[in-house]
Amino acid sequence: MNTSINSLYRKYRPATFDDVVAQTHIVKTLQNQIKSGKVNHAYLFVGTRGTGKTTIAKIFAREINGGGGEHDIFEIDAASNNSVDNVRELIEKIKFPPVTGKYKVYIIDEVHMFSGSAFNALLKTLEEPPSHVIFILCTTEAHKLPQTILSRVLRFDFMPFPTADITARLTHIFTKESIKAEPTAIEMIAKMGRGSMRDSLSIAEAVSAYTKNIKTRDVEDVLGTVGDETLGTLASAILKKDIDGITKTLETIFSRSVNAVALVSQFLAVLRDMFIKTKDVNVMRVYKSFAEIELLVKTAADPSGMFSGTAYLSAV
Repeated sequence: MNTSINSLYRKYRPATFDDVVAQTHIVKTLQNQIKSGKVNHAYLFVGTRGTGKTTIAKIFAREINGGGGEHDIFEIDAASNNSVDNVRELIEKIKFPPVTGKYKVYIIDEVHMFSGSAFNALLKTLEEPPSHVIFILCTTEAHKLPQTILSRVLRFDFMPFPTADITARLTHIFTKESIKAEPTAIEMIAKMGRGSMRDSLSIAEAVSAYTKNIKTRDVEDVLGTVGDETLGTLASAILKKDIDGITKTLETIFSRSVNAVALVSQFLAVLRDMFIKTKDVNVMRVYKSFAEIELLVKTAADPSGMFSGTAYLSAV
């Protein structure tokens, strides 16, 4: 089966609220607003990448127009349309009534990329919006939005997807696509997505292009990394200052063609989970040290070389 990049994400992107995985509190609130006919004129969807902000925005836009009104839904990328002139052009367009639906809905993605003057122009419209217009502002960085904007929108915070929910979704998709995968491999893909459904599906896409009988080792090979269990062993050895244990684990890790940048990112996630479970201040100390190392690894000429000194790691 030949599939194009991200085809799984496009093919299985939720089309209705019933298809949405998690974000239950947000979905229920939006559905209640539709039923009561009391929708807000401006919303702010906040959350990390791949948590469903734009997907739910599109579903909501269709539902408030009776399940249709595609011609009245407009998606704007603020990263490339962030000037005051872009917003002024938008303001001119919103004056016209919707074509087929009750509302014209403007979904502005990565709205934090707007310039200061663009925000000022948008603010005037948010203060006195036409009755037929609804704005849905989406962002990964709400702290960059002016308080004047934040005070005029209804905010929803999107949480990262639980690993169990991503695992269940991937299992369903693999079954539909006739792709065999070990449960441990599916769970590893879900964990590597770090709460992002989109990233998890992108990883699944890459691994399924590599093999249609996915095992844990296949996931590790494609991503250039190792399993969380191995990194947990490394963390324990570092905490114990066990040089022999550090050496042995590093040999296991670097006997593979690992991506050092991805490795550090994954290791930080393992340490974060370990701290949540143990509340051990020493785990947090190691986490902070590796957070600093992550910045160095991203710019190092030889990232893997930073892990060659076991004495250095045992002193972390």
